[in-house]
Amino acid sequence: MNHADHFGLIRGGVEGAGPRGLELGAGEGAFTLALADCLGDRASIVALDRDRRALERLRDSVGARFPTVALETIRGDYRTDLPGGPFDGVLAANSLHFTDDPVSVLRAVADRLGPDGRLVVVEYDADRGNPWVPHPFSAARFSELAAAAGFGAVTPLGRVPSRFLDAIWSAVARPAARPG
Repeated sequence: MNHADHFGLIRGGVEGAGPRGLELGAGEGAFTLALADCLGDRASIVALDRDRRALERLRDSVGARFPTVALETIRGDYRTDLPGGPFDGVLAANSLHFTDDPVSVLRAVADRLGPDGRLVVVEYDADRGNPWVPHPFSAARFSELAAAAGFGAVTPLGRVPSRFLDAIWSAVARPAARPG
């Protein structure tokens, strides 16, 4: 995949969102760059990852390509160290397959979204993993996981072929209406 693929997978879920985003498991920033490109100069992105060196490389690449984007990097594990919100959007791109309990992470994400917030997920379209992608979930299964975590309808965004586990899909979900 390249930048155009990353951008295309998330654009429909990011357009119209507010400027404050959180990325779970940002790594070296392939999807962070796509998020910055989608949000433009108004972006304020918090990138969370366990790998300090990856976050350093991410800061360099975002700073070089999008110098006006406000980027904060946090070294931590999205399963236990989610920063407080509210966020206009959360991006989980090829990260949730590293947890065997995505519903608990999705619940925590829902709690950190603002009133019009949304969650954009990018994942391998498989329900069986391997040593490198231990816990993927298909697009069909994501709707069930999202509902169990308090999200409303899931809207598919895109799908691209992958050499690894056949295909990669993306979707956007918004928290279900909360009782007033």
